[in-house]
Amino acid sequence: MGFLSKLFGGSKSEKDVIKLTPIVEQVNQYFRQYQNLTNDELRSKTEEFRNRIRQHLAPIDLEIETLNTKADAFTEDEIQEKDVTYQEIDKLKKERDKKIEEVLVTIHPEAFAVVKETAHRFTTNEELHATATQLDRDLVIKREHMRIEGDQVFYKKAWIAGGTEVIWNMVHYDVQLIGGSVLHQGRIAEMATGEGKTLVSTLPAYLNALAGEGVHLVTVNDYLARRDSEWNGTLFEFLGLTVDCIDKHQPNSEERRKAYMADIIYGTNNEFGFDYLRDNMVVNSTEKVQRKLHFAMVDEVDSILIDEARTPLIIAGPVGTASNEQQFHNMKPRIEKLIDAGVDVKSKLLISKKAHIILPTHRILDAANEASKGDNKIGSTLRGIGPTYMDKTGRNGLRIGDIISPNFNTHYKELVQKHLKLIQNLNYSDFDLPDNN
Repeated sequence: MGFLSKLFGGSKSEKDVIKLTPIVEQVNQYFRQYQNLTNDELRSKTEEFRNRIRQHLAPIDLEIETLNTKADAFTEDEIQEKDVTYQEIDKLKKERDKKIEEVLVTIHPEAFAVVKETAHRFTTNEELHATATQLDRDLVIKREHMRIEGDQVFYKKAWIAGGTEVIWNMVHYDVQLIGGSVLHQGRIAEMATGEGKTLVSTLPAYLNALAGEGVHLVTVNDYLARRDSEWNGTLFEFLGLTVDCIDKHQPNSEERRKAYMADIIYGTNNEFGFDYLRDNMVVNSTEKVQRKLHFAMVDEVDSILIDEARTPLIIAGPVGTASNEQQFHNMKPRIEKLIDAGVDVKSKLLISKKAHIILPTHRILDAANEASKGDNKIGSTLRGIGPTYMDKTGRNGLRIGDIISPNFNTHYKELVQKHLKLIQNLNYSDFDLPDNN
């Protein structure tokens, strides 16, 4: 097998390493250049990278901002136009994510070299000093290994991580540069114990945090999450990034919400998972703690995504009664407003066609009430309920199936269908909306 592997150019792993060799050489080349920089110049690289990312995203960000302004300007009657605009915004946001990946590829070697040089300086110096920033002044209150004298901030090479003092003495070797590149590409890097997995994570974490969208580092237990956030955190903070660990804060708290706003977020898989589930149960979006997901790295990925995944995360929320009557009564005023607003919009549109639709709000709500009590025979309640239809000939009493005919265009048919589907669990087959062919 070894002979065949060499005959075909090596194994898959060996071929991947060969492809990454030019990147490793670039990183080392920048690393040698950055050794001539002052601490302030090295730290300023973070803002330089972020400016390059902002410039690359400027055109598409302007498009998104323009469309948001356009959507906000639509009136309540222009629902369809507003919906189409928001669909365009969603497409642009997906394109924006791709553009972030594009620009990070160009910054990749330089960003890795900055992290490597920072690690090298902590290793070879008892402490590092630079011009204090506002972040430094905020951190010095909580960090015993930091102090500020005048306009200078001093970072010691020793600090507390996981309850134990650690002395930074690690510099990234080529194998770790390869591992970091593999992780940045969204693949799995298998490394043996002692090869510096914790150190490897600092490279793609710094690179992807530059976009300002947040980086999640997922570990198997809260001790590792806390320890790693404190161990590697000083490197990131020296370079101007914010770091936090969600396991240090209570769920649904303002502190945890603030932790998710950090550039780099450490935490356990269960806490990340339960926060995600809780966010999907909130009534108001402002109650969420997580923000848009951007980039994540998983430690012990086989354990978390295979072994731990055998036990599903289950979360339950409070309910009123078995029949959900309380929820119905809580939501009834909102539904009434939605229906009345829908009636107004459709009435205005249909008046232009010499027609008018009035939907019996109280009858539909009574039917929805029966649905909440488990009555599946809603068809009997709504059968025969047809909105009053009047045109210039004075005809009336027609069913919905009669109103939505080829004489009406698809736009009006969709409006009526959307209106009916505001009330869930109804048997819409009874309304018999024909296709407009």
